[in-house]
Amino acid sequence: MDTCCIDKRNNTEVQESINSMFVWYRHSALVIVYLCDVPPSSQPGALARSIWNERGWTFQEFVAPRVVIFYQKDWSLYLGDISPNHKESPAILKELEDATGIDAEALVSFRPGMSGAREKLQWASKRITTVQEDVAYSLFGIFGITLPVIYGEKKQNALGRLLQEIVARSGDITVLDWIGQPSEFNSCLPADINSYTTPARIPPSLSEDYIHAQISSLRQTMPTDLALKIYNQLEELRAPRFANCRLHLPCISFRVTQVRRRHGLDQNIPITYDIKADGLHELLITAKETLVQFLRAKPARQTLLLVRPWDRHLLADYAEQPDFTDDTESIGDETEPKSPMDNSQMDESDKSSGGLPVEEERGSRALRLMVRLQQPFDAFLLVRQGVGEYKRVADIASVDHMDV
Repeated sequence: MDTCCIDKRNNTEVQESINSMFVWYRHSALVIVYLCDVPPSSQPGALARSIWNERGWTFQEFVAPRVVIFYQKDWSLYLGDISPNHKESPAILKELEDATGIDAEALVSFRPGMSGAREKLQWASKRITTVQEDVAYSLFGIFGITLPVIYGEKKQNALGRLLQEIVARSGDITVLDWIGQPSEFNSCLPADINSYTTPARIPPSLSEDYIHAQISSLRQTMPTDLALKIYNQLEELRAPRFANCRLHLPCISFRVTQVRRRHGLDQNIPITYDIKADGLHELLITAKETLVQFLRAKPARQTLLLVRPWDRHLLADYAEQPDFTDDTESIGDETEPKSPMDNSQMDESDKSSGGLPVEEERGSRALRLMVRLQQPFDAFLLVRQGVGEYKRVADIASVDHMDV
């Protein structure tokens, strides 16, 4: 369709076509997929090995339409399957699920938009395109995004604009969880889509018994007022946003006090370092560039921070999964925390829906948040570039514990 039906000499038509392609597939009565490299009478597995599964544009070609039929090189039906919809064929779906890493439910009932953004990026991470910018343009429909198509801007800029829009609309910080080369567009974003091949960290699942046991322990060592103060400050943090290609990222930061290069390991790039930071246990990181080594007793002029991007969903009901929407209201970085709640008087309006006083319920929520903050998390290393500007210089670091 894109080869035969789009006049690529007409910029307006190209813009409209790329931003509308997912909708065209979704509203089609039937999508026919011609597998030029699958010979007649092929055995199961030929579809999985087809180049069709590696192309960037074919991602939406299968997940968007409701009815798809696969044809082999001689225009015979794949596997001789005469069913009216190959998306309902268990054998074909299993083959595609294994080949693409996309679960069968998503293959059949795919929903475009911001929900599951990081997983969708992982699904697209191994796909290739002939034109470098298409690695991003082919995903506009997957995320329900409409953006200008600017051929010649280069892959990093096109991908950067896409990822910037995803973060801005969804507030989904898992998009910042990647391994690879940083982008020239913004160092907190990857230079290539294949940096999302590795799955994102899944937050630990905590039982209510564990949470209550940890809260009981915290009550003995941490004043509730302090937990509430931290809770209120974090509650006031807004979603991440971009402005002029710069990421404004609400986060919890830890000043790095020691950087020492690991001896006895491969001295090639990336380099492994032992890192110490206030409030964290010692950890290892790998960096794509050489870092200045220093000790707490002999600090470097260069300021380094380990940062934990703030996830607002830690404030919510922990039994619920994050539900990212396309909310694009104006957001900032941080405001002054709210004043503590006045508990001098209490009437019915001062009670929570569960019957507890509001202050008591907030205290319980604050302690639950402290338990969550103590769980393992991912952080990345930033080096200060100027006033209020930082550059990411290392892969994601896994942190086992944070002192609160």
